[in-house]
Amino acid sequence: MPSANYTQLSADYQRIERAILALEKSFLQQPRLDKIAKSVALSEYHFQRLFSRWVGISPKRFLQFLTKEYAKALLEQSPNLLDVAFETGLSGTGRLHELFVTCEAMTPGEFKNKGEGLKIFYGFHPTPFGHCLLAVTERGICHLSFVQSGGRTKALKVLKEKWENAKITVNPKLTQPLVDQIFNPLKNGRPQPLHLLLSGTNFQIKVWEALLKIPAGAVAAYEDIAARLGMSKASRAVGNAVAQNPIAYIIPCHRVVRKLGEFGNYRWGAARKKAMLGWEAAKRNGNALDN
Repeated sequence: MPSANYTQLSADYQRIERAILALEKSFLQQPRLDKIAKSVALSEYHFQRLFSRWVGISPKRFLQFLTKEYAKALLEQSPNLLDVAFETGLSGTGRLHELFVTCEAMTPGEFKNKGEGLKIFYGFHPTPFGHCLLAVTERGICHLSFVQSGGRTKALKVLKEKWENAKITVNPKLTQPLVDQIFNPLKNGRPQPLHLLLSGTNFQIKVWEALLKIPAGAVAAYEDIAARLGMSKASRAVGNAVAQNPIAYIIPCHRVVRKLGEFGNYRWGAARKKAMLGWEAAKRNGNALDN
């Protein structure tokens, strides 16, 4: 991703999301590009330009990454990718792996006390996938969510309910550099380490740590994650833990799909999940793509 104007990218994403939703309603009919462009109030020419600015490839090629068949193809590749990723930890290829993400789990007592004595600073920021709410403590990032229906008020309420005994203060100047590290890690040269503070049960934290090892541009099924944890019959429990992920995008729960290639639900919107997967797939295969 080039050095980004996040405000513009976020505005672009809103139209991309609408296009994805429009496509989902009529995907079996394979709607023409001009119809998709019309659904987001753009000419075909401007829609092409928007896609090029947002992801770097044509809408037609990008939308191929959002089909069930592509997800199924990724699943066929993923066992080998996961083998490598789990063997090498976070040293594998892919943008998130280059960030050297490190996690620290809260103690059982801290988890029970819901942030008592903790200072949390937060800010709202535009990203390539819409506006996000990012929250951080002196020990690391503790929350990242995307603004949906209900707006900022609802997003902030979720943060405060999770950390109801913490002192929570707005400070976007503090959180902005972290947004840059997350969504444009090479902006200032070599990627800087990202530290996460995780609040959850032991099982949830094991699942979230496993998600970090899914390379960008790959996907895994819930059953794959369960097997990796040595709990092959716990796919439903894995699904519940994935759904409770408190740090979107960094902990890539968007890379978990159903075994048959169905994309499944996503806490921050199914269209956003598809946009993330399409973006990552396009970046991974960018040099081989044609317009």
